[in-house]
Amino acid sequence: MNDKIIIAVDAMGGENSPKKIVDGIELSLKESNENFFKIYGNKDKLNFLVNEKPEIKNYCEIIHCVNQIKDEESPLSAAKKNKSTSMWQSIESQNKGKSQITLSAGNTGALLILSRLILSMINGIEKPALAGLWPNKIGTNVVLDLGANIGCNDKDLIDFSSMGAALYKSLYPEDNPKIALLNVGLEEIKGHEEIKKAYQQLKESTKKNFDFHGYIEGNHIMDGNVNVIVTDGFTGNIALKTAEGTANFITKYLKENLNKGLLNKISLLFSYNVLKKFKEQLDPRKYNGAILLGLNGPVVKSHGSTDSRGLANSIKMCNKIVKGRLIEKIKKYLGN
Repeated sequence: MNDKIIIAVDAMGGENSPKKIVDGIELSLKESNENFFKIYGNKDKLNFLVNEKPEIKNYCEIIHCVNQIKDEESPLSAAKKNKSTSMWQSIESQNKGKSQITLSAGNTGALLILSRLILSMINGIEKPALAGLWPNKIGTNVVLDLGANIGCNDKDLIDFSSMGAALYKSLYPEDNPKIALLNVGLEEIKGHEEIKKAYQQLKESTKKNFDFHGYIEGNHIMDGNVNVIVTDGFTGNIALKTAEGTANFITKYLKENLNKGLLNKISLLFSYNVLKKFKEQLDPRKYNGAILLGLNGPVVKSHGSTDSRGLANSIKMCNKIVKGRLIEKIKKYLGN
């Protein structure tokens, strides 16, 4: 186990857990056996599921937790619970040196509060950021913040730029991070005062950890000209939900209308490969997993409604983050 990446998994959060957690682990091990999983949750339920999959037993350790944090629970209520919850213990495992990263599909607000409470912030970072992956024409974007902070000042946006660049470099070491600030226009005079201050400081910065490309508007996020897009959590969350809704609308519309009428069905035969590729590119499971940045340990939040395939993709992300030495890169990029 010494050569494995050790992932602490909160197995009790999200829809259809813990079954989808164990199924996701099984899928991930079929693709790579580089990981070992410390699974936190109800031992009776987990033992039953793992025992049905003997091929994964040597890659798992089940740690019994008496309680769990419910998906509808408030972050304050979660923080007041004792340390017996699966979420708490999976995060705490990093402090105890038992794991290198934590993965949870549970309550986002609770995960953010507990992660900050247990792991604490990196020196100099005032606010954590929630970063996610987003497709573009030529690859993938990192977008942050996606909802951890409603309001951000210029320092926060600059910190997010460094952290986003470090995350991108950890996930895609062959590429250079190219930063842009999401704004209502491309001109320097556009936007509120905080974003204009951040723009000027990033423009004048001599940092070589990333290339700053100025502003970007929402309709160009997926062009691929930049790969790290920075904004406050209010704007980022709206942009994310809008993109998800648009993608769902397009795929459902095409599916419904291409199955109507003989002519449409014939045209579907000729365009099947193109449409299949299009659907795969927009599949949210491919980009499942948001990363909490700014903490002294890496924490990945899987979407609560994803399935085992999406969970397996989050595990792949965890592997890349640890191998890419994300926390070391963030501290370096921040000048710590």
